[in-house]
Amino acid sequence: MEKRIAGTTGLFCLLGSPVGHSGSPAMYNFSFQNQGLDYAYMAFDVKKEGMTDAIKAIKLMNIRGGNFTMPLKNIAATLVDELSPAAKVVGAVNVFVNQDGKITGHITDGIGFVRNLKENGVDIKGKKLVVIGAGGAATALQVQAALDGAQALSIFNQDDEFYARAEETAQKLATAAPDVTVHVYPLADQAKLKAEIADADILVNATVIGMKPYDDQSLVDPSFLRADLVVADTVYNPLKTKLILDAEKVGCKVAPGKGMLLWQGAAAYELFVGKQMPVAEYQAYEAAQANK
Repeated sequence: MEKRIAGTTGLFCLLGSPVGHSGSPAMYNFSFQNQGLDYAYMAFDVKKEGMTDAIKAIKLMNIRGGNFTMPLKNIAATLVDELSPAAKVVGAVNVFVNQDGKITGHITDGIGFVRNLKENGVDIKGKKLVVIGAGGAATALQVQAALDGAQALSIFNQDDEFYARAEETAQKLATAAPDVTVHVYPLADQAKLKAEIADADILVNATVIGMKPYDDQSLVDPSFLRADLVVADTVYNPLKTKLILDAEKVGCKVAPGKGMLLWQGAAAYELFVGKQMPVAEYQAYEAAQANK
């Protein structure tokens, strides 16, 4: 019998809602086994109202670390004991490390987003991005893109609690990345969205639209797309969202969210265990599983 779980096994976890679709357990558990590490990774469905208790449980059960996903990334930043410099700017956390009862929150979404574009042959430097969304992942990629040399950011969001967050991000970037032009617009202004996409280099969906139960929806009218536009998504299940499928029909270069998940996960893995994640080995394993 394969040795997998023992009394010494350290636990890592994903907290969010929903989490049943997540690819994180498969990725991290493969990596732990590949490197002979006595750890396991599980997913727990936790909603915002349960976060205070969840943080207590992490400390009580000595969970070594893990991830926060939607809709917990922003509230997590207010509950952990310490924030990394990037997480302070973003105001959100997607990775946590528990060391002797002290939980430190980190943000790797932006790193994963920029690396995913790079792996698809796209350099962020000097580019104009239109980003739909202003939650944790959206803010992280906006900040990282600006810090990595993007020329301009046009952020669109519906008129909700996150619209003010988008405006705060613009103000923070005026100090952190003063050479980057940042504008915030209401998503309801479709004429403005069309105009901003028309002279953008990269379009990004950083909302839950495209994920089940919204997998048949897109926030972008297909007529707004053009062949020389790069289209990226943060949704990774399904692999190809409606936006990505619409973009492929037009001839756009696309960067689905699966790659962002992989590279933000690789950055998190290094925070977890102090080793580089076996990315090539995991990709080979995934390909083999898909061909069965």
